Amino acid sequence: MDQSVQSEQKEILLADRRFSLSNDQLYFALLHQKVKSTPDRHCFCIDEELSYENFYADFGPLNLAMFYRFCCKLNKKLKSCALAKKTIVFYTCGDRKKQANAAYLIGSYAVMHLQKTPEEAYSLLVSQNASYLPFRDASFGACMFNLNILDCLLAVHKALQFGWLDFSKFNVEEYEHYERAENGDFNWIIPGKFLAFSGPHPKSKIENGYPLHAPEAYFPYFRKHNITTIIRLNKKMYDAKRFTDMGFKHHDLFFVDGSTPNDAIVTKFLNICENADGGIAVHCKAGLGRTGTLIGCYMMKHFRLTAAEAIAWIRICRPGSVIGPQQNFIDEKQASLWEEGDVYRQQITEQENGSSKAAVAGILSGVEDISINGTNKNISQRKTPSEMEEEEECGGLTQGDKLRALKSKRQSRASTGSISLFLESA
Repeated sequence: MDQSVQSEQKEILLADRRFSLSNDQLYFALLHQKVKSTPDRHCFCIDEELSYENFYADFGPLNLAMFYRFCCKLNKKLKSCALAKKTIVFYTCGDRKKQANAAYLIGSYAVMHLQKTPEEAYSLLVSQNASYLPFRDASFGACMFNLNILDCLLAVHKALQFGWLDFSKFNVEEYEHYERAENGDFNWIIPGKFLAFSGPHPKSKIENGYPLHAPEAYFPYFRKHNITTIIRLNKKMYDAKRFTDMGFKHHDLFFVDGSTPNDAIVTKFLNICENADGGIAVHCKAGLGRTGTLIGCYMMKHFRLTAAEAIAWIRICRPGSVIGPQQNFIDEKQASLWEEGDVYRQQITEQENGSSKAAVAGILSGVEDISINGTNKNISQRKTPSEMEEEEECGGLTQGDKLRALKSKRQSRASTGSISLFLESA
C-alpha cells in the first residue's frame, strides 16, 4: 500500500470523531485524498455527489433535500447487515468549503438521529483542533456576517423541536421540483405557516432566461396547501386584485431591493402574520433577501431563535436567503424581538378566554397597506412609495433580478418540468 494511503488509514483510526452512541461504529474524517474501503472498514464520501449551487461567493449550507439524501444514505449503511461488523467512515477530501458542508451534514445527522445536542455534535467536529470556514451570504464582495456550523446545528435542533423538520413527512421530490424556477421557485420555511417564493409577473413568460409566472399559476397549489395570505415586498408587478378576487388576502409592504425594513414595516408584517388564519406566501423579487429578512424577524419573535439560527434555517430551506446588510439587521433586531415575543406570549396567556386574538387584531384596525422605505441611509426618507418604486425600476437590474437570473442559469440542466407542467401539477 502507498505510504500516503497508509497515513490516511492511520488518521482515520486516530481521529476522535466518533458519532455512534454505543459501539464506535461511525467516524468522520478530514483527509487529503480518497481512501478505499477495507475488509473491516467501509469508507464513503459525498464531495461530488452533494454539491452546493452558489449564486456568488456563497457555498453552503447544503439544502434540505441534500441533508435528507445524506441521512437516507447513512441510515442505510448503518442498518446494513453487510456492514454491521465494519467501522463506517464518512470522510471528505475536498477543499475547505467541502469540509464545512460535510461537517454540517454529519453534525446535523448526529443531532437528528443520534440524540446528540448541537454542542456535543460540534465538539466532536472540532476535536483534534479541526477548524471550518464559516458559511457566507449570496453576495458579491466582502462578507458582512459569518454563519458557523454550530449555528446550523442549533437551527436543525430548533426545527426538530418545533416540528418544522420531520423527514417521515418530507417529500424530497416535491421539494426539488418546486424549488426550480420553471416550477414556481418556492420553498416552505415553516411548514403550513410560511412559504417563500419568487415574485409573480403579469403573465407567464421567459424573461432574461428566467421563467416568470402569473398569479393564476399559484392558485391550485396555494388552495391545496391552505395558503390564505400573500405579502408582496417588491414593487407592484401585477394587480393584487388577481389574488383578492379569488379569495386570497393580499398586502403590500414595499421596501427597496437589497435594503432593510424600518420598524413600521416589521410591525405590520408581524401583525398580519399573527392574525392570518392559514399559510402565508411571502415574496419580493427573487424571494430571498427581503422575504427571508421579514420571515426571520417572525421566527425570532415567536420562537426565540437567535438571528444566526433563523438565518441558518431559512438558508437550509431556501439557499441564498438574507443578504448583505439584512444579516446584520436581523442580528440587531434579535433582542427587541425576543422582548416583544415575551410580552406577546404573556398577553396571550393572560387572555385565555379567547379574546387575545381579537385584542391583537385591534392593532390592525384602520391601518392600510403600507409601502415605506427601509433603513438604507443612502435613500431619502422624504421620497414617496411611488417614487421609490419608480427609482428601483429605473435603476436597471436589481439584486433580485440578478439572483433570479443566476438561479435560472445554474438550473439549466435537464428540467424536471415546465411552466405548463407546473400549472397542471400544482
